[in-house]
Amino acid sequence: MADNKGILAIDQGTTSSRAIVFDLEGNIVATAQEEFPQHYPHSGWVEHEPQDLFHTTVDTSRRAIKAAKAAGVHARTIGITNQRETTIVWDRRTGEPVHNAIVWQDRRTAERCAALKAAGHEAMVAERTGLLLDPYFAATKIAWILDNVRGARERARKGELAFGTVDTWLLWNLTRGRSHATDATNASRTLLFNIHRQAWDDDLLQLFDIPASILPEVLDSADEFGATEADILGTALPIEGIAGDQHAAVVGQCCFRPGMIKSTYGTGCFALMNTGTEAVPSENRMLTTTAYRINGQPTYALEGAIFIAGAAIQWLRDELGIIAHASQSEGLANDAEAEGLYMVPAFTGLGAPWWDPNARGAIFGLTRNTGVAEFVHAALDSVCLQTGDLLEAMADDSHTQQATLRVDGGMVANSWLLQRLADLTGLDVERPRIIETTALGAAYLAGLQHGLYESLESLESQWSLDARFKPAISHQTREHIVEGWHDAVRRTLTTGR
Repeated sequence: MADNKGILAIDQGTTSSRAIVFDLEGNIVATAQEEFPQHYPHSGWVEHEPQDLFHTTVDTSRRAIKAAKAAGVHARTIGITNQRETTIVWDRRTGEPVHNAIVWQDRRTAERCAALKAAGHEAMVAERTGLLLDPYFAATKIAWILDNVRGARERARKGELAFGTVDTWLLWNLTRGRSHATDATNASRTLLFNIHRQAWDDDLLQLFDIPASILPEVLDSADEFGATEADILGTALPIEGIAGDQHAAVVGQCCFRPGMIKSTYGTGCFALMNTGTEAVPSENRMLTTTAYRINGQPTYALEGAIFIAGAAIQWLRDELGIIAHASQSEGLANDAEAEGLYMVPAFTGLGAPWWDPNARGAIFGLTRNTGVAEFVHAALDSVCLQTGDLLEAMADDSHTQQATLRVDGGMVANSWLLQRLADLTGLDVERPRIIETTALGAAYLAGLQHGLYESLESLESQWSLDARFKPAISHQTREHIVEGWHDAVRRTLTTGR
């Protein structure tokens, strides 16, 4: 069998770690996936055991490399993509975390963010970082660890501790502490990184009381991050691509031209619009972020973040026990009579464009006829309706009207959901042949740095359509449904918006 070149993509997500080996045409050769426990110490708190993230990454990577090798494809380089904003602080000498990872969904620092906002700091923070003062981001999570773990702040000041988002934690462990680095996309999600200067910001570090000594070096998204120790994955491989999951999906969806937009549906939902070399400020509480950085040149994006998408279906399965498998949702939703039923899945607050960390989930419009199918229908509707809110805000900020939405992530295998998404947004929805675009984007970045691809733009021809969904309801029907949704959302808000 031919010895073909491949790329290992590590996709470390919120509920599982995956490893996928792609061939150079972007086809999946081998894949492995492993879930890990979620920890909820208090209401609104979400944590991971950091070693779970690393060990499941190693296990799945070994399995994928072995399976690809058996198929005649040998991984030459590694790209890493990761759940963003999740925060880990560890001892530089021992490599041991000083606390569990605080997950992006965690809301424990809501009061700290509210106090900073009340003190008038949000305008400066938004101007420099493109972000809002919200517990979603890493800075207040870091500060919480330093303030609540005995001796941590003093140890940080002495240079004994290291901070990283999940990419940095994996990189540190895969290189046995030789590389403490991140890429510009992950740095952009910390509230500590000036996206215009593309550097850590001293004023922001002072505002959040975080010592610069704990921060990783910031590299391009395609760069030399170090190499794995041979005994960890069974072979020594260079790590040459890193991007936060949503940024990697922009690359995997080949959204390289300004105005192109993709939306990824996993635990949460995240829509990003490429705005080119211009960091477009938002007047609608969208985020301005680094989409990717190549050869020192950042490409920017507008982003809208929905905290709960697939997690709403997981909730129906795991907490309520009313479905056995997420795959049942398509058939159940199709059978539902859910007129006027709305689920607002604010289990960990509401993201864009509402940004209310204290909002909590609610269901409106229950009747005696409401059953399992209607609950599923309402949960999937909430994903589509939240997406519509993001797209409307982006169109206003960018002064462009989208016609097409490229989608990816685990949920998009559900064709009923995508038809409903087209109906409720009024856009054509395109599902690519390869829906694992987050991992694919990480592979493309690593392949670019390794010299396997000439440029990102040269990859556009590899994107291929699986299915297109066109709106099939009237404008009046859509407006009626959206109006009911906005009424339901307003009834859950605590911010008075």
